[in-house]
Amino acid sequence: MSTFYLIRHCSATGQEPDAPLTVAGEQQALALAEFFQDIPVNRIISSDYTRAIASITPLAVSKQLTIETEPKLRERILSLEPRDDWFELLRHSFSDASFSLPGAESGQDATDRILSVIDPLDDVKGATVLVTHGNLLALLLQHVDNRYDFDTWRNLSNPDVYRLEIVDNSWSVNRVWSVPACG
Repeated sequence: MSTFYLIRHCSATGQEPDAPLTVAGEQQALALAEFFQDIPVNRIISSDYTRAIASITPLAVSKQLTIETEPKLRERILSLEPRDDWFELLRHSFSDASFSLPGAESGQDATDRILSVIDPLDDVKGATVLVTHGNLLALLLQHVDNRYDFDTWRNLSNPDVYRLEIVDNSWSVNRVWSVPACG
């Protein structure tokens, strides 16, 4: 059996790769470390975006683990330029996995990208934490269970945590996080 904890990063000041966490996001990162206090974790792999690394740093420190950065865990590129209709385009991309704008990533391309991180780790004993972004996480959830969809993405929290278990090529996923109140 392989266990993965799939984490959406904490609240950040923006979408840029170097966007830092907000003050609330810093508190959420501490809450994540507390959440994992009694959960054995063998490995942490994170998107190389600042907000993802900062979200998991308190956990890495508490578990005395190195954060491995992986560009394949970056957010999906829906469009190469700002679009006023991005919300509807994103909605459409969940129902048509092959849909993509010129030069951007389809939902299937993004799903294949995150699967390329998970597949080689499928036989690893112990829990692996993967830190990523909302759209990529929601696409992976949809791949595992088609009940997860566009509305799942809309309802993700910052942070959010799902446990993915793989047993004999059977995948199951469950949400294990509820947003704690941050002062």
